[in-house]
Amino acid sequence: MTREEIIKEENKVYARPALLRDDVMHYCPGCSHGVVHKLVAEVIDELGLAEDAIGIAPVGCAVFAYNYIECDWIEAAHGRAPALATAASRLNPSKVVFTYQGDGDLAAIGTAETIHACTRGENIVIILINNGIYGMTGGQMSPTTLEGAKTATTPYGRRHDLNGFPLKVADVVSLLDGTCYVTRQSVHTPAAVRKAKKALTKAFLNAKAKKGTSFVEIVSTCSSGWKMTPEQANKWMEENMHKHYPLGDIKDVDAKTN
Repeated sequence: MTREEIIKEENKVYARPALLRDDVMHYCPGCSHGVVHKLVAEVIDELGLAEDAIGIAPVGCAVFAYNYIECDWIEAAHGRAPALATAASRLNPSKVVFTYQGDGDLAAIGTAETIHACTRGENIVIILINNGIYGMTGGQMSPTTLEGAKTATTPYGRRHDLNGFPLKVADVVSLLDGTCYVTRQSVHTPAAVRKAKKALTKAFLNAKAKKGTSFVEIVSTCSSGWKMTPEQANKWMEENMHKHYPLGDIKDVDAKTN
């Protein structure tokens, strides 16, 4: 190495995670997916799971996760990721299996698979990216869309008498005996990113230790779907999403808090 290269290496304070591919991401500016991808890649690498992790990517914005994180991936039909993760985990008990899903996938067509995987206590990690909207297909209302929120299918705002109340999936699965860890985090600030990484680390360690199902919800933004700039989306999320979906651990069997 040249002297300049040595100095540069010694002064380096941040580097691309080893398992995060050097590909240009397709996500919209301000999207939370890229940050969560980085965290997942870091956690898998730091826990030494690069050769043992199997990711399940279903339909939606999350489907292209396999383009960015360097581990084994299986693509699932819409909403079926927990079912496929169940098979992958049971057939390969030495592996650590995780799903990476959006709210339109997990909380709508995939509700049954999610509930029953958590009820069975499958040794998997379920990661939910909750931005309260169908991002990929044009901004329609999802089960987690807030009351009053305007979407392509609720142009005058979501009404609970017509569309039902927003579904708090993490709260629901926390009541099931098969879940060992349920948490709700975000990645909108450096402090939030650190907490989200800590939560993901715990979830992957739980799966490795065969403790049951860990469920990590990341409350996220969708600048394009919400018709906002990234800055506006972050502010709106803090002022609205976080009120209905408060951040923090909901259930932790190890800590005996649920």
